[in-house]
Amino acid sequence: MPLSWNEIKDRALQFSREWADECAEDAEAKSFWDGFFNIFGVSRRRLANFERRVKTVDGRTGYIDLLWKGKLLVEHKSRGKSLDRAHAQATDYFHGLKERELPRYVLVCDFARFRLYDLDANAQYEFQLSELVNHVHLFGFMAGYQTVAIKEQDPINLKAAERMGLLHDKLKSSGYDGHALEVYLVRLVFCLFAEHTGIFEVNQFQDLIEQRTAEDGQDLAQWLANCFEVLSTPHEKRLTHLDSQLAAFRYINGQLFAEQLPTAAFDRKMRDLLLESCALDWGRISPAIFGALFQSVMDAKNRRHLGAHYTSETNILKLIKPLFLDELRAEFERVKRQSKTNLFAFQEKLASLKFLDPACGCGNFLVIVYRELRLLELEVLRVLFGASKDLSIGVELNIRCNVNQFYGIEIEEFPAQIAQTALWLTDHQMNQLASQEFGINYLRIPLTHSATIRHGNALQVDWCDVVTPAELNYILGNPPFVGSKYMSDAQRTEVASIFYDVKGAGILDFVSAWYRKAADYMKDQPSIKTAFVSTNSVTQGEQVGVLWPDLLKRGVKIHFAHRTFQWSSEAKGKAAVHCVIVGFALYETTNKQLFDYETAQAEAIETKAKNINPYLVDASDTVVSKRNKPICNAPKIGIGNKPIDDGNYLFTTEERDEFINREPAAATYFRRWLGSDEFINGYERWCLWLGKCPPDHLQKMPEAMKRVHAVQRFRLASKSKPTNKLADMPTRFHVENMPNSRYLVIPEVSSEKRRYIPIGFLEPETLASSLVKIVSDATLYHFGVLTSAMHMAWMRTVCGRLESRYRYSVGIVYNNFSWPESITDKQRNKIEQAAQAVLDARDQSPNASLATLYDPLTMPAELVKAHRQLDAAVDAAYSKQKFSGETDRVAFLFERYQQLTAPLDPQPPQRRKRV
Repeated sequence: MPLSWNEIKDRALQFSREWADECAEDAEAKSFWDGFFNIFGVSRRRLANFERRVKTVDGRTGYIDLLWKGKLLVEHKSRGKSLDRAHAQATDYFHGLKERELPRYVLVCDFARFRLYDLDANAQYEFQLSELVNHVHLFGFMAGYQTVAIKEQDPINLKAAERMGLLHDKLKSSGYDGHALEVYLVRLVFCLFAEHTGIFEVNQFQDLIEQRTAEDGQDLAQWLANCFEVLSTPHEKRLTHLDSQLAAFRYINGQLFAEQLPTAAFDRKMRDLLLESCALDWGRISPAIFGALFQSVMDAKNRRHLGAHYTSETNILKLIKPLFLDELRAEFERVKRQSKTNLFAFQEKLASLKFLDPACGCGNFLVIVYRELRLLELEVLRVLFGASKDLSIGVELNIRCNVNQFYGIEIEEFPAQIAQTALWLTDHQMNQLASQEFGINYLRIPLTHSATIRHGNALQVDWCDVVTPAELNYILGNPPFVGSKYMSDAQRTEVASIFYDVKGAGILDFVSAWYRKAADYMKDQPSIKTAFVSTNSVTQGEQVGVLWPDLLKRGVKIHFAHRTFQWSSEAKGKAAVHCVIVGFALYETTNKQLFDYETAQAEAIETKAKNINPYLVDASDTVVSKRNKPICNAPKIGIGNKPIDDGNYLFTTEERDEFINREPAAATYFRRWLGSDEFINGYERWCLWLGKCPPDHLQKMPEAMKRVHAVQRFRLASKSKPTNKLADMPTRFHVENMPNSRYLVIPEVSSEKRRYIPIGFLEPETLASSLVKIVSDATLYHFGVLTSAMHMAWMRTVCGRLESRYRYSVGIVYNNFSWPESITDKQRNKIEQAAQAVLDARDQSPNASLATLYDPLTMPAELVKAHRQLDAAVDAAYSKQKFSGETDRVAFLFERYQQLTAPLDPQPPQRRKRV
């Protein structure tokens, strides 16, 4: 199992420190490279050999310093020697290697400097030994990782979307609204696209506007209406004396221009805006622009309610490549070496594939899928017809893929129309590409085929009525991003009706309903594969324990997954959403792919997995349920204090001092106040705790009484009855948790960039807020285990997230954590000593906050070393065998969890029949 990137970085840092001051001799090269390979958890002796004898290009005998066949060739020089010469020497050795031995990477080094050549990417990187930790990602292949990079699309898409959004707003403000406006915009975009891509003559649409309409825009709407009518009329049915400039337009069909719309009204500015849009090079625009267009014309209220998000091409490719595209390309690589019969059969397979997006929006997924299918089909045609490019029976008979392979369901009419039109535009772009490739002019105009886009609610529509399971191959898409707390009453009802037989379904996000509907749909055709982009909450925290037992019971097997990454939108007013991608089917596969991210904004790193469980880790399909009590003998844990005071009892240091100046008697009732933020970042806040203040003292403090009255009024004004009741005791808190001795604090929310959640002890004089968890009876041993890599690995896997930050919970993380069993006094003492060493290392930097101490870039070496020793001590208490990394620890903990909970978990409830 590969090491985590945090562990690799730690090892790289240790390696660079060990060799930084060494006056290394050539004789130490083997030790140097043994240590280098160990950074990535692999053995140099197993994978690579020193001094491989080869014949150079000039016939001389040479010796490769280090060779990992097919992967890496290293040429090592003495300190200060030329790396250019080392590179030249390394490439000379290629002549003496077999083709399968040729490396992708060449690394030259002189103990102090590294230079890596990526031969496939034609890239070169150079850095000092001291900078190794910042460049370890370049060597991900050594640890079993593969970097997946996808290019972003042309920024002109955003410009076009913004222009059309402005035109939408102006038309709407003129009184042209609703269905008519939506269809009108789609038609305009089609025309703009058409005149830049050969459907219309060059500048045909723009010339009509510039030459035939008045500059004040007063007659523009009538000319556009005439143009739309012409585009929907076959040439033979047009008027004999039709204006020649209008008559020159092609017949489009496809029902896009068939509906008769009310006549719009334009002014000078609107005409100018349309002409500015004509000036853009729409030939460069992806039809996925329609998604951005849709976003730009929706108001914020609708966007939040519907959960509509436009998914970029980058993220669409992250989904479709492992879902089907990589497999198809691999199949193509095999069949292209075989007979033409096999190639034609493969092309027919491409044309037979059917795709459903049951929340298709503006069709972005369907558009990109169709584009990739057509690109692959074009490669097939290149092989079939060779260099001659002679399509003797006509290109229109040889291009088999078409838009009628695609199906969608969309709740809003406007995006449903856009989706169908976007697929036509994509078809035309691909026909243009084929025309350029084979030297012909091929148009599928007039439009005769179309996608099936159903305008309706996907949670109420029977998907079988859109396309039968027997016809379908893939379900994919980006269902609405609506959290359980933000759903409308109608959405809650829909989710409840779909999960009618699942207890606790009220906590599920809206997207969960698409998972269940897909699983039910697939049961009649188990070969169907599905993949959804989803908010990461469906694979974290409490929701896992509700959603995934139901899906696993239905036979769902995860085939690939992208762990949490930051979703990037091309829509106006980008939303910061942290997502996962889950690909699944109702059958097992041995080819499972897991994509991880060093940070939420980083590139994906691919690894192979034996099994991907609902937490998207390589471990058994165990689901952690929320528990009220720990599964092991562990100290009681709870939340801190919850005042419900509207901030009246909380003060900054300056506010406290000012208050005491006005009311000196209150000084004795102030206590330091800490939540997650204050604890981690080290700043002061104070609480005026009057719960134990004698009534006669309180009445003598008028400033304090003002605060008490304000709290009482706030509680009485609340819509919550329990809060109203609490108004009877305005000096007391809703939750009071005030230990009498030193207690342990665990922040509820902490940055995902830290390897360790900063955990620590507080004295009883300090009050903790409800934003931290507190363990009253914790010892050094408990602190040691909870702050160890073992507990952190468990926490990272099962905790909920706030965006991408860790959200520590009692019911999921703490109560389900497997503590060491049968621990000896010696092991306990070793953990306690190591735990104290961590606290001592922190004390060496008294002015540094925990945020600074646990920042990966500023964490002191002494603290890093202390944590490593603590990790080793805790690991040893769990197992005599060493853990290879975080993945290994997680797999172990899931196995332990299964053993501990098997007798505790009740039998699953019997499925209730629908009434």
